Amino acid sequence: MNPEFPRTLSLLRQEKGVSQRTAASALGISQALLSHYENGVREPGLTFVVKACDYYGVSADFLLGRTLSRDGTTIGAEELYDLSDEKGNSLKGSVLALLSKKLLVNSIGALFDLLSKTGSREAIQASANYLSTAVYQIFRRLYQASPSYTPDFFSVSPRHFQAGLPDADMKCDLAELEDALAAHAKEKGPMPDMGHEALARDYPVLYQSLYQLIHSAGERINALMGGRGAK
Repeated sequence: MNPEFPRTLSLLRQEKGVSQRTAASALGISQALLSHYENGVREPGLTFVVKACDYYGVSADFLLGRTLSRDGTTIGAEELYDLSDEKGNSLKGSVLALLSKKLLVNSIGALFDLLSKTGSREAIQASANYLSTAVYQIFRRLYQASPSYTPDFFSVSPRHFQAGLPDADMKCDLAELEDALAAHAKEKGPMPDMGHEALARDYPVLYQSLYQLIHSAGERINALMGGRGAK
């Protein structure tokens, strides 16, 4: 049995907000046996795995640690097909927008939870400022392309925007983040475990998005170096 199974089983119960006694009763076993399963003392049989999948609404592959997707699929395979066939869906690219949004929302959710575990308000604020300015830049460029664009909508003048003032703000935010994390490390403040197993355990859904985002960004960045940065 995959070593992640006991952790996933315990996490799903906690996520469902039920006690071991309640979950054990629903699954048709004793609380003591469920405790053994959740702590990796004993391995369950196929009958229990099937019942647990139905009870928690996940796939066997997810429960057994074979995938980070709860339904056992790769990201959006069936969803892409259903949305493309949806009646009246005439917005080309809407599926890409939906999946991109989910990827970012899930990744940011995991990111800020990790930041919160440090307890550093300065690091959290600097990260929020950086991402806020990134959103500002994208929205402003989208707005500027609209026929209804009016420069007065923004407090930053077009001249200062084009000169890269928002980019400077983001660089300052990154500097503040580095300073905050350095100060936190000097004070020996708490840091979350960010190993692969820990992230998969603590964020069984969100980590899939974060992992994909990091991998995709890395490929784009390495492409700028002609692949040399990948070595």
